[in-house]
Amino acid sequence: MAANTTPRHPLISYHVFMMLLILLFMSTLQAVLATTNTSQTYENYIITSCNSTTYPQLCYMSLSPYASKIKANPKKLCKTSLSVGLEAAQNVSSIVSNQLKQKGSLTSSETAVIKDCVVNIKSSIDELRESLDAMDKLSGWDKEFQMSNIKTWVSAALTDENTCLDVFEEGQEISEKVKNKVRKRILEVARLTSNALYLINNLNY
Repeated sequence: MAANTTPRHPLISYHVFMMLLILLFMSTLQAVLATTNTSQTYENYIITSCNSTTYPQLCYMSLSPYASKIKANPKKLCKTSLSVGLEAAQNVSSIVSNQLKQKGSLTSSETAVIKDCVVNIKSSIDELRESLDAMDKLSGWDKEFQMSNIKTWVSAALTDENTCLDVFEEGQEISEKVKNKVRKRILEVARLTSNALYLINNLNY
């Protein structure tokens, strides 16, 4: 008996292909929408958390790039906020220290003021490092004691940064050029630290 060699109708293959294509498209679309919704959820968490800080716009700008890392985790939010503040403080310390190395660009009064400022910023860096290290190890029965230490270090860092800012207030013999170059950067560090302190004070652990 001869085998049936009748070819399949081409329309059937086409319909199957189109159905598979549609299913693939729908699956991809759902995955994209899920990712988008998740990303928006993380963004909204950053916005909501930053809204009550002293400097909400700076808070959002500094933390939103890390939304996918922070997700909606309060501890990660605080750790990232501390890391951002620490990095900013380190950058400022480097810039201000380099300013001192430029011979002839500063008066003796400006040099003295900036040296004092460098000391305060370096103390701030040490304190932010201590707080970040403690935040990484935050666990166990004495969490409350650990949190108290973290808050103390961050508060001390903010005090050091504000002390540095105080020397740039009116009455000091510092040119506007130097004041604007250094003070603006330190002010941003102090604001980042202030935001970090707020988030830590409101951390539910």
